[in-house]
Amino acid sequence: MTAVPGTRLRIMTADELKQKQGPLKARYREEPQAAFHTLSAEGQLDIGRIACVVATSGPRVEAGLHPAAGGDGGFACSGDMLLQALVGCAGVTLLAVATALAIPIEGGRVIAEGDLDFRGTLGVAREVPIGFMAIRLRFELVGDVTDDQRGSLLKLTERYCVVAQSLKCPIAVAITAGACG
Repeated sequence: MTAVPGTRLRIMTADELKQKQGPLKARYREEPQAAFHTLSAEGQLDIGRIACVVATSGPRVEAGLHPAAGGDGGFACSGDMLLQALVGCAGVTLLAVATALAIPIEGGRVIAEGDLDFRGTLGVAREVPIGFMAIRLRFELVGDVTDDQRGSLLKLTERYCVVAQSLKCPIAVAITAGACG
């Protein structure tokens, strides 16, 4: 089993996962409103550096312009952060599915790549879409996994990955501005 450096290796079993998720699933069936949660993110504008300092559960992340949009590469690119969110969510989802189905994953990598044409975001060509034109997500799995298990993992990961589903299925995004107190 491959562990992330600096972490203790402990493998959660399917029974342990069911024990943790079972009461939640039962409650959500009985009280659907209990399953509704609003997640949020917040950042502080850094006007002088054309950056946004994003609060996280760990160290803050300073987001700024990608070098292809005029940045110097010293800040995190929001497009990269979107791909990182996809990698994190898909990786956790795949591992939860593998654990629940007792599929022997020993390690691996999750890779996301996205294609952008910066002429769109820079307003150089109005016909060019702003945002990703295509995203590819790939898993490199270590373990004795059959082709059928690999197929089930991919199908269920795609189905249950919140970030992948949010990207695949258009959602309403409301953008507003107000004044600070």
